[in-house]
Amino acid sequence: MVRVLEEEKEHLRAKLGQFKGMFDGIRQKSLIVDTNGADDDPISRSQASSPLPVPNDQQPAPPVEQRTEAVKPNDAPPPPQPRGPPSDLDMMKEKFAKLLLGEDMSGGGKGVSSALALSNAITNLAASAFGEQKKLEPMAPETKARWKKEIDWLLSVTDHIVEFVPSKQKAKDGSNMEIMITRQRTDLHMNIPALKKLDGMLLDCLDNFKDQNEFYYEKGPSNNEKWWIPTPKVPPNGLSEVTRKWLQYQKDSVNQVLKAAMAINAQVLTEMEIPESYIEALPKNGRASLGDAMYKSITDEFFDPDVFLQSVDLSSEHKILDLKNKIEASVVIWERKMNAKDSKPAWGSAVSMEKREIFEDRAETILLILKHRFPGIPQSDLDINKIQYNRNVGHAILESYSRIIESLAFTVLSRIDHVMLIDSQASGDQVKKPFTPPKSDADTPTSKPTLLDFMGWENGEPDPNKDEPPPPPIKPTIIATNKRFLEKLENLSGLRSPSLRH
Repeated sequence: MVRVLEEEKEHLRAKLGQFKGMFDGIRQKSLIVDTNGADDDPISRSQASSPLPVPNDQQPAPPVEQRTEAVKPNDAPPPPQPRGPPSDLDMMKEKFAKLLLGEDMSGGGKGVSSALALSNAITNLAASAFGEQKKLEPMAPETKARWKKEIDWLLSVTDHIVEFVPSKQKAKDGSNMEIMITRQRTDLHMNIPALKKLDGMLLDCLDNFKDQNEFYYEKGPSNNEKWWIPTPKVPPNGLSEVTRKWLQYQKDSVNQVLKAAMAINAQVLTEMEIPESYIEALPKNGRASLGDAMYKSITDEFFDPDVFLQSVDLSSEHKILDLKNKIEASVVIWERKMNAKDSKPAWGSAVSMEKREIFEDRAETILLILKHRFPGIPQSDLDINKIQYNRNVGHAILESYSRIIESLAFTVLSRIDHVMLIDSQASGDQVKKPFTPPKSDADTPTSKPTLLDFMGWENGEPDPNKDEPPPPPIKPTIIATNKRFLEKLENLSGLRSPSLRH
């Protein structure tokens, strides 16, 4: 009896296992249908449908056919799309992110100041847009558009540099009250529009060379000192008179741009603070900075800046820059000694305060002449230190923007001078003799009196009818002791053309 019961239990367990397998197979098949072919693996499908027994006349399709029915074109991954150029918004985000990081991409706070980062960004943008401007030709349209767009981005910072100014406001009851409002800083409000105007004038000047066809450039490099700059070619008889006048007009226009940019840049550099690191590296006095020979020439009773510049060596750019560094250092030394607040009168000092002021005026006169005569020389040590340690963002933008306009104007002026030099060589009047009036029979005692006769001066040339030797030359007595001489130099009508170094 017990044995029969155990056999029935085993039989029931076998039936329960068979029904359980059939139910699991039906459930897995329903899951496959609901997912609409989401699982493309044929192995998993065969495993899921294997527990369900199917009659021979209703056998399912082969696994390959099931896979082809389940796979649809929408299930395939899309092909990688080619990445297009970055948008203006992405470029602006990247540029201002670098400025905020201070050129330190690690984010560790070791970057430069915001002022120096903006100055470097404007300088690098100009270098990539203009390069060295090897030819007199318009800028490429893409480069010109990029320059205008990105320089506007960087100059937009100045719109938020403001100062408080008093203003009047009318209240509701009709009374007037004085309040403080914000306005763009005065130096930025005056100089930024002026620099934009100078920038546009330079670009227009380059665009004017688009239609000229009288001179062209060789494809290969030149044999001059600057071999990478192409040499212009003109017709055998030189340029026409109309083209010469047009070139002179373009030169005068660029010359005005150069002088205006130089004036703004010099004013901004003067307003920048002198860093302490530069002051600590200065010598003790002006004599140690200038040397005995130059110090004696500047402090002499009779001083002429032209005679001084003729006595020093200005044969190379390095020597001009070295002279400028020495004179600027002496000016800073004399200014600090005159403006020292806590200094007591030095009774034993050989140089008085009045003489130091005279020496400072003379040194500044020499610096002004050097800047006007050699506008293309690099920045001095004092200028580099001021730019590097400057923390005024407005000064940094004004200085860098005016500096690149000055540099571009000087380059364009040099290229125009190069074309005019080649034209003079081709036309045969490279060496122009000074004008001498034709001789006449008026060289007699009855000739007309000259200005020298009216003034009672002698022309310094020996008279062949006299046996007396000519008088010795008189030492120049021009003394520049006040600011009036500087004002005269600033109001010069013209600027000497830069010497060609190519």
